[in-house]
Amino acid sequence: MTQTIDIDIRGQICPSCLLLALKELNHHGAAVRAGSIEIVVTTDDRQATATIPATAERMGFRTEVTRLDSSYRIRIFGAT
Repeated sequence: MTQTIDIDIRGQICPSCLLLALKELNHHGAAVRAGSIEIVVTTDDRQATATIPATAERMGFRTEVTRLDSSYRIRIFGAT
């Protein structure tokens, strides 16, 4: 069963959003690669929908961005 780490960073702007996501990726990276953990970031900063997925993908993770009513959901999971 996959555990989800939810990070709600609404109200933050980049580069703060990216740094917070990277902190969690660096801490839980091995478990995310193994598929036992996924990280879900909720943000209202549109720029984060580009910077977080691009950086995570360069690190070898898979990502998925979903637009919600007033925010975005960025899912970081598995390895490519």
